[in-house]
Amino acid sequence: MAATDIRQRTAVLFIAVMLGHIILISAQVNSRAGVPLLEVVTFGTFAEVQRAASTVTGGVRTAWKGYVNLRGVRAENEQLKKQLADLQVQFQQERAAAEHAHQLEALLGFQRQVGVQTIAAGVIGAGASPDFRTMTVDRGSSAGLKANMAVISPSGVVGRVVTVASRAAKVQLLVDRNAGAGALVERSRAQGVVLGSGEDLLRMDYVSGIADVKPGDTIVASGIDGIYPKGFLIGKVESVDRGAGIFKVIRVRPAVDFNRLEEVLVVTTPPQANAAGGGVS
Repeated sequence: MAATDIRQRTAVLFIAVMLGHIILISAQVNSRAGVPLLEVVTFGTFAEVQRAASTVTGGVRTAWKGYVNLRGVRAENEQLKKQLADLQVQFQQERAAAEHAHQLEALLGFQRQVGVQTIAAGVIGAGASPDFRTMTVDRGSSAGLKANMAVISPSGVVGRVVTVASRAAKVQLLVDRNAGAGALVERSRAQGVVLGSGEDLLRMDYVSGIADVKPGDTIVASGIDGIYPKGFLIGKVESVDRGAGIFKVIRVRPAVDFNRLEEVLVVTTPPQANAAGGGVS
């Protein structure tokens, strides 16, 4: 066992001595450029190490720069998305404001044309029950509103005031199943009564079976009920059928889209003046 250790140590010592001789010889031998061969070898070895280190460092630097740039791009994208969302919201707001201004302009023009006194009111609520079609407006007794005042819009007859508070009022829409209005066919002057059905259609009752009524005829308020101004538009005849008795069965499509009302006019002219005067004929 000891002999084996001696041989191994001898071999290691021999190799070390040989390497020392080679290094000494290399230090004394010059390359073609006159530089010691040992220096050339050493420089070349360290140069390769530096090259590898530089490559690794450059790769890390490039990757880090790419990561930083990517984060910057992501942040910029998020900022652009937020700006786009803000612009879309602003566009919708401006569009809604423009539409509201257009509606107010139409309402103001209509208010100037009608032959009755009116007060503008905004719609602030609607009835929850489909059986009782009502809405709430933002004007009340403090503005001069009273029960049974007619409510109209540029499209036509809306309904009548039924309940009044100090700063608000409830309006019964013409399509409510308990609502009614004196009406006539504008073309033939055939008279009857328009009644609500609780849905989006009206029916015109008490029209003689021999009266001249056709689909597409215009139905207007007759003024005989003392509430709605004479001549104001109610709707168009959608269908005409023969009833079981002496009267026709007439379906009327309202002129007003009750689901889209935002501004209305409340007629403050006394009912007697409505009946005696004339609305829009």
